[in-house]
Amino acid sequence: MKRASFFRALALGAALALSLPGCDRPDAPQESPRIVNIINFVRYTEPRIDAITEEVLYQTVVSQAQDLRAKGLTGTYLLQYDALIDPSYQALMKEELARGCEVGAWWEITQPHVEAAGMEWRGRYPWDWHANVGFSVGYTAAEREKLVDVYMAKFKEIFGFYPKSVGSWFIEAGTLACFYDKYGIEASCVCRDQVGTDGYTLWGGYWNGGFYPSRQNAYMPAQTAEGGIAVPVFRMLGSDPIYQYEAGVGGVVQSVATLEPVYLEGGGNPEWIDWFFRMFTQEPHMGYNYVQVGQENSFTWSAMEKGFTIQTERLAALAAEGKVRIETLGETGRWFKETYPLTPPTSVITTEDTRDLQRKTLWFNSRNYRANLLWEGPALKFRDIHLFDESLRSEYLDKPDTLPVFRYETLPLVDGCLWSAPDDMAALRFVAPAFTGGDPVFSVRGKGSCQEIRWPSAAGDARFVIDLTEDAICIAAKGKVGDWCLELKTLPGVALPFTDITPDAVKAVFQGVPYGITLAKGKAEDLRGGSAGEVFRIIPESGRIEIRID
Repeated sequence: MKRASFFRALALGAALALSLPGCDRPDAPQESPRIVNIINFVRYTEPRIDAITEEVLYQTVVSQAQDLRAKGLTGTYLLQYDALIDPSYQALMKEELARGCEVGAWWEITQPHVEAAGMEWRGRYPWDWHANVGFSVGYTAAEREKLVDVYMAKFKEIFGFYPKSVGSWFIEAGTLACFYDKYGIEASCVCRDQVGTDGYTLWGGYWNGGFYPSRQNAYMPAQTAEGGIAVPVFRMLGSDPIYQYEAGVGGVVQSVATLEPVYLEGGGNPEWIDWFFRMFTQEPHMGYNYVQVGQENSFTWSAMEKGFTIQTERLAALAAEGKVRIETLGETGRWFKETYPLTPPTSVITTEDTRDLQRKTLWFNSRNYRANLLWEGPALKFRDIHLFDESLRSEYLDKPDTLPVFRYETLPLVDGCLWSAPDDMAALRFVAPAFTGGDPVFSVRGKGSCQEIRWPSAAGDARFVIDLTEDAICIAAKGKVGDWCLELKTLPGVALPFTDITPDAVKAVFQGVPYGITLAKGKAEDLRGGSAGEVFRIIPESGRIEIRID
């Protein structure tokens, strides 16, 4: 159908004022704690830069500890094996334990660790960051278990107990299951979403906060208790909700827009820090909000001091005002497990743009999918939708990674980064020529189970109402919105997963796993074969679209 005739046909239905299913009324107030983990992960050696000696690394951790002590803050220290066996770190960590801090494991593999497990070291240096050497993905299942056993035995020998928290840029499912099943860890943490940074790609996952991972794939949120590992995994590093996602579009490696204190345009900038904590504490996030503060000692105290001390100063004040909860990673893991039997729906909202480009965003996460809505002035689009399926097996589950990189992804429906170029951004856009949007209004419905967005017209009483629930996206036009639809357009020529687009469903296959959406309301049109980059359109029925996540 040509666009003009399509819009004329929809004029009457789009004007109907309809309520949406899936979100109970009326509003019920929900507790939405803001939880901060101060996590410093500790390496014994840094072979990449000669000036970063073992003493520089140690003194960096001493300075971090002194800063936290001076401000009455507790944190979590995660130790590589070579730092764990060093007497200086042992003495320092025992002092930190005595005042209420937590000590756990940082899961990057080192030469002393491998040799203590009776294996041959394959690295270029005593610590080698290449994925097939420095991460457990590079080892067989039997070797992974040996590495876990050796670390846990040594930790207990030194401290008298097993660690409750284990972190890494990434821990594959077999190792994480071993830590939980055999030693009862209570929390884990992994890197934020990124593309290619240091050779590690984690893309399309639960965007922020904690999730229960699949036993088949530790990056994939599980849909069932039986299919998951019952230890929450938290995303680290405090990504900028607007700008981190598109950093590096059109390339193979992303730049960094995070709370990490060494980055002068992010967590090392006082104005950016104030914006981040304002967003973190004041926006109407759904469920709870979470962030990790801290830095690995490889960056050194001289590089991180300014950002680190400003952040801890701000956090001490926010904690005193009751606006944040500062906890150890293990404490947050225990709270999460007591609160959520399955991965919960949550959201992160930002209505203030640090670059004055009139952008606002919302990230919604559930155990079934994630979605990102991005407002750019009067326009709105779904910049990202990825679906989750616990049956998608990681390629590293039963065999080791043989390459110096690793890649974990979920199931893409909309990918505004990987399907884009800087001048041709992919998105599922709201196409509504007669509608000029104003500022969105956010609320939580259905006893905390539904994120509602009301997007009003800049003039008049017309509006869209968007409800995001665990397994559905529902959109209704109310008032005189005019003709509208959703359209997916991508960079021409990009490889896409879609197999069948019918009026009632959009189907796809990724890494051998079939997935897709069905339409309880609305009809899909297959646009492939038409204009370059056009993929599909979803046309509302009686002013409403209801997308069900299969």
